[in-house]
Amino acid sequence: MWAGRGRAAVSACALIALAGCGGSGGDAKELTVVMWGGDDQQKAVSAYVEPWGKEQGVKIKQDSPTDYAKFRAQVEAKKVSWGVVEVEPNFAVTACKSGWALKIDKAKIDTSKLDQKLVGDCAVPTLQYAFTIGYNTTVFSAQNHPKTWAEFFDTKRFPGKRGFWKYATGAMFEAALLADGVPADKLYPLDIDRAFRKLDTIKKDIVFYETGEQQQQLVSSGETPLIQAWNGRIFAAAKEGKPVANEWNQHLLSYDQLVIPAGYKRADLAQQWLNWFLNNPKAQAIYTNHSAYAPASDAALDYVNPDVRKEIPTSPENAPKRAAIIDYSYWADNYDKVSERLNEWMAQ
Repeated sequence: MWAGRGRAAVSACALIALAGCGGSGGDAKELTVVMWGGDDQQKAVSAYVEPWGKEQGVKIKQDSPTDYAKFRAQVEAKKVSWGVVEVEPNFAVTACKSGWALKIDKAKIDTSKLDQKLVGDCAVPTLQYAFTIGYNTTVFSAQNHPKTWAEFFDTKRFPGKRGFWKYATGAMFEAALLADGVPADKLYPLDIDRAFRKLDTIKKDIVFYETGEQQQQLVSSGETPLIQAWNGRIFAAAKEGKPVANEWNQHLLSYDQLVIPAGYKRADLAQQWLNWFLNNPKAQAIYTNHSAYAPASDAALDYVNPDVRKEIPTSPENAPKRAAIIDYSYWADNYDKVSERLNEWMAQ
């Protein structure tokens, strides 16, 4: 799902080149939606964008993957062709502060049915997912596998490689601090020095993955029998008959958001669709049934299949097991310097 999330720095020249991309987005009956691409985007668009387009006589166009440099370049060049863009919340915070994204007009976009922790000044949630302890069920049993992050870091009791996403906001630092005894409600601001010290204790056993496909392959094959997973990837692999499962205790909740780039000429259409989406639980549930990523609104849970509902982080069974929600305001301020340090640490 997030295979396209490379966050390499983009030079000023590249930004200038990107600025020329796309048209003005001026067609009154056209809306361009941008997500992470692939099958996941197609399922999302068919579940909760195209039905609205058909209803309203609006042509739905797509682009992918989300690219933050291109987003910024379009806005600064005043040539905005992207209408609604799926982003990570830390970027949404930065885009809002920088004036690259429109403020949410709550007179036009009803967010009252949402958890307000997931709503930003310029962004609303599109899905919720969890970083879980994923494990290979041929190596570890349902009774005998790590059920806490402290146990995940215990390589003597639970031997084998551990997998983490090769990305600073991938929750490895939060997991390391929980494993080291930091109370869940005292995680932020993150003590990065302490987190690295804890990661040092298992560094020789860490395998980093970059894509969801790599994550699934590593844990399914048993090469990395324990992995900090995206819950939907484990769900999908298990559906295919792979020997994997999610441990829900101490999971960390994350989410993606939708923003409208500043200067989009059909912002009125974008706002209309956002309002329809956020208040259409049945459409949200169609996507959840495909992905096992939780819907934006808990009202959609009534329409989620029972076998899927037990595998999403907002279900009544799993929500109480949550350790914390990732604090993306923290990451908006600290992503660059922690990423730089992470890259240096991995290279040592």
